[in-house]
Amino acid sequence: MTQPVVVVVGRPNVGKSALFNRLIRQRLSIVDDVPGLTRDRLYASAEWRGRSFTVVDTGGLVSGTAGGIAGQVRNQAERAIAEADVILFVVDARAGIVPEDRAIADVVRRARAPVLVTANKVDGESLEPSAHEFYALGFGDPMPVSALHGRGTGDLLDAVVAMLPEPAVEEGGTAGPSAVAVALVGRPNVGKSSLVNAILGESRVVVDAEPGTTRDAVDESFERGGRRYVLIDTAGLRRRARVDEPIEVYSAARARNAIERADVAVVVLDATSPVSDQDQRIAREIADAGRGVVIAVNKWDRVAESPEIDLRRKRSIVHALRFISYAPVLATSATAGWGIASLLDSVNRVAAAHRGRIGTGPLNRVIGDAVAKHEPPTDPNGRRLRIYYATQPETRPPTFVLFVNEPKRMPTDYRRYLENAIRGKFDLPGVPVRVVLRRRSESATA
Repeated sequence: MTQPVVVVVGRPNVGKSALFNRLIRQRLSIVDDVPGLTRDRLYASAEWRGRSFTVVDTGGLVSGTAGGIAGQVRNQAERAIAEADVILFVVDARAGIVPEDRAIADVVRRARAPVLVTANKVDGESLEPSAHEFYALGFGDPMPVSALHGRGTGDLLDAVVAMLPEPAVEEGGTAGPSAVAVALVGRPNVGKSSLVNAILGESRVVVDAEPGTTRDAVDESFERGGRRYVLIDTAGLRRRARVDEPIEVYSAARARNAIERADVAVVVLDATSPVSDQDQRIAREIADAGRGVVIAVNKWDRVAESPEIDLRRKRSIVHALRFISYAPVLATSATAGWGIASLLDSVNRVAAAHRGRIGTGPLNRVIGDAVAKHEPPTDPNGRRLRIYYATQPETRPPTFVLFVNEPKRMPTDYRRYLENAIRGKFDLPGVPVRVVLRRRSESATA
């Protein structure tokens, strides 16, 4: 069932993102005193008095913008308004009505959805009369709130829920599989946002040649081939030495959080430049987080006439990103449309492997065969590691527990040998394989 949509709009720096975070009860959108931080649409679920709905944060609407980033931000906001069931028109109670508020009022007045004027920054009772001025915008009673302190947001949510359309009654059936969360990560300006738009088939994310256009981790939900996905477009992860501004520090934290939330991370590389140290750091972060991974070599149309990546280049990338050497590698071009379907196919395979479980019988046969071909080495005292049996207690990523007589006798090279034996027998593309050792006494095997 599709949730109703509540869209937050207003001019820059009136506190839209702070209100968005307050309504969804988490810090998903970047909040700072600098105007114009939010550029894309951010979607998140909220719940109030038993009703669930989607809240959309938008960039600040500025009148008279046609091109550049400001024009794209306005286009994003207008798209959100078009799909809204309720519009929260946020204004600054301390500043009063300004010409931009009147211009935005003309935009939202043309929408099909009801509009609630939300007078923000009413941090105390003495400031409530300042909200009355906004009656002049023609949308009825303004709702005085303080997004910063949470004042009045309960009343606002009551009003929102009262305006939501009645929930549709679904016929019987069971819930399908959960959506696959896919984070697109990489250095700034490698084309992550363009790739998101190419996958979605529409311009939902702001794209510009200026590095750092994306600042939040932007969630975009869609469905294709009966599968549900959440695409997370992230700010470019820079080298730590270059992350010093508060906005960039928070953007980098949001990108790392996106990796943690993802089932599959897509490492987006720039085909026109070699693999960098920063690409390697990103690969290590994904491996450490235990996420599934796909490598997308974007902008491939700038270096080749065919959408197929050559074996020499693929081997070079796998060697450079050896922390995730198990990841599928494919060429993409957001502008030419190359590799988009293949990318989703790879994501599906990796997500299935990440969530998959291997039976105890087949797993133990593979471990037994591997030990028979190459026995564990002995320790300096001549004692040999014994492996009694194996099981897979966890997924995301696949984690295998080996019960042994003495975990310290397992050399790193032999653990890696067993990991490769598991990977070689079972279909585990793009996922790390974790082998955990647990002690079991000799007498327990009798």
